[in-house]
Amino acid sequence: MIRFNKVLRDIKTYEAGKPIELVVREFGIDAKDVVKLASNENPIGTSPAVEKSIIANANKAHLYPDDSMYELKNALADKFDVKDENIIIGAGSDQVLEFISRAVLDENASVLMSAVTFAMYEIYAKQMGAKVLRTMSYEHKYDEFMEAYEMRKPKIVYICTPNNPTGDATSKDEVLKIIRAIADDTIVVVDGAYMEYASAKDKKYAITPSDIMEFPNVIYLGTFSKAYGMGGMRVGYGIAQYELIKELYKMRPPFNISTLSLAAAIEACKDDSFIEGSITLHQEQIKRYERFANENGFTYIESYTNFITYLFPEHLDATHISDMLLKRGVIIRNLTSYGMNAIRITIGTQKQNDIFFKNFTEVIA
Repeated sequence: MIRFNKVLRDIKTYEAGKPIELVVREFGIDAKDVVKLASNENPIGTSPAVEKSIIANANKAHLYPDDSMYELKNALADKFDVKDENIIIGAGSDQVLEFISRAVLDENASVLMSAVTFAMYEIYAKQMGAKVLRTMSYEHKYDEFMEAYEMRKPKIVYICTPNNPTGDATSKDEVLKIIRAIADDTIVVVDGAYMEYASAKDKKYAITPSDIMEFPNVIYLGTFSKAYGMGGMRVGYGIAQYELIKELYKMRPPFNISTLSLAAAIEACKDDSFIEGSITLHQEQIKRYERFANENGFTYIESYTNFITYLFPEHLDATHISDMLLKRGVIIRNLTSYGMNAIRITIGTQKQNDIFFKNFTEVIA
């Protein structure tokens, strides 16, 4: 019998959003009739310039990418007013999370996060045998974080803002307050995967890498998977002081993003108008979800992301609702595994949202 590492006993496999292909196979629904609002992808796709870049570089798919990622790092450096030596690229920002965990965690260490947040923080910690500490609230409350921090002195503190899967955000002032209270032998991860949406909604919640560059123990994470519409290309990044980035580079495998992903990300950095258009559509459509919740007596968490979380009263069951919607070809995210009787819905196009509301209204009736 194979003896697997004992730390694997306590790790739950990450449950990704259900793909369209699964619904087609299981329920016999035509793919064109399936609406996927589960994984917080950009509903309008990606920038036309990015699509052209992928096609133009398809004949280079047999070649490894430029492992220095010089052009992409320079584009990000210009965008965020940092140096290219302050940047590390990952296959999604979650790969950078993995680098951080492997760099500092062991069975004697612990990590600190909010009660409900991105599942991979816990999974990567447990892979290293580290203990997981959670605050009482899904919000990032200063007092709760400080109480847990002072008690256990974790090696990593995660601040996910805006937070996934809840959608709430923590103000820049509150984030900086937490950072300043933490000693520089603890890494603070500011995960800004949805920051483009928060910045557009309220500048009070806008955090940029330059806001945290004075701190030697803080790293900002960003991604091309959400606002940029490149989830399938898997490109993310971490930005921090050079001494931290230098150590994380020791964890990075060679050629960790593809030739096509690299070319696409370089073009995506140039297309600010696509981001602006995507966010404008989102801001228009999310109001429909807020109105629907108010008109039907649902509670929702105010969202600073491209999704919204509906919290249900006892007489409505999130699992049943999710399953019934799935059978109708509408994929959303059931949050019961997070201890919440709730669902998370990616804000789609007008047509996609029309389909959601029609089916959702019938299901809850």
